[in-house]
Amino acid sequence: MSVAPGRSQASSHRSPQGVGCLMSSGAPQAVVPPGATAPALAAASLHPPIRRRRARWGPVDLVLLLGVAGFVAYLAWQTHAVFAYRWDWRSIWPFVMRYDEASGRWVTNLLVEGLLTTLRLAIWGILLGGIIGTLMALCRTSRRLFLRMVGFSYVMLIRNIPPVVFVFVFVYFIASQIMPRLTIGDAVAQWSPNTQFWISILFGTPRLIDNFVLGLICLSVFSGAYVTEIVRAGIESVPRSQIEAGKSLGLSRTDITRFVVLPQAFRNVLPPMAGQFIQLIKDSSLVSLVSIQELTFMAQDVQVSTQRVFEVFVFTGAVYFVICFSLSRLFAALERRHARAHA
Repeated sequence: MSVAPGRSQASSHRSPQGVGCLMSSGAPQAVVPPGATAPALAAASLHPPIRRRRARWGPVDLVLLLGVAGFVAYLAWQTHAVFAYRWDWRSIWPFVMRYDEASGRWVTNLLVEGLLTTLRLAIWGILLGGIIGTLMALCRTSRRLFLRMVGFSYVMLIRNIPPVVFVFVFVYFIASQIMPRLTIGDAVAQWSPNTQFWISILFGTPRLIDNFVLGLICLSVFSGAYVTEIVRAGIESVPRSQIEAGKSLGLSRTDITRFVVLPQAFRNVLPPMAGQFIQLIKDSSLVSLVSIQELTFMAQDVQVSTQRVFEVFVFTGAVYFVICFSLSRLFAALERRHARAHA
């Protein structure tokens, strides 16, 4: 069955150039921009836009919510009636803030000081762990077999040892041999008061700088193994064509890595790195096992002083939750904004 030549030419001429052309099908239809070619039309018909359905409350959701609320109420009743436990939240607040009679003002106490140490450990830990992870990721993607073995051994060693075991082994068998030779605390004690003030802001109390550096190195080496895999995945996500384009411009392998691969890789790994930072805030509690005075360690001291186990650790858990949940929402909003800016 033949079609009139004039009609065929008209239809073939209109399809690629149609403004706002809609591909006919029963599925959601894609809008094709003006000047789209025939392959673009075919791709639009095969991959229509996906519309996200808004979540709504249903009967099952309400039943599950009532079940969770009932379980929480049952636990509260068990605590109050069966265990006969009397909550005393007022005993915690003096360890959050206290009034200093000598200076005549309110100052931070143990729990806030521990929280600040936790945040310092997480911030410096993700920076130092990022440097270690980037170097090990370059080793893992290197052409040299020895460097690949170094990166692979580091990742496998850290990731396949329980964190608590790693902390004890690292602190008591490795760091204990290195830290006395560094004499960081003695060097800081000889610096000017102005310098010590900034040291206290960035790293905490100068007289405890050795403990802080010990915990920082431990957390950085531990988190660096996970950062290595994140950065390695980012490097491998860079299209091969980008590397070939760099070679065609006469760039050396080092320049391709610096100016082509790593910038794109870092842009791709920002979301998982944000998640690793949140994870590091929680992992900082591991160094409390070796007397690093972060939030969990301070909470244990407060619990011993007040004998209020539930209040202290419920409060500590709530602090961790508020910080980590707030950061996760913040990073999610920044990720959506970044996606819209590059859409």
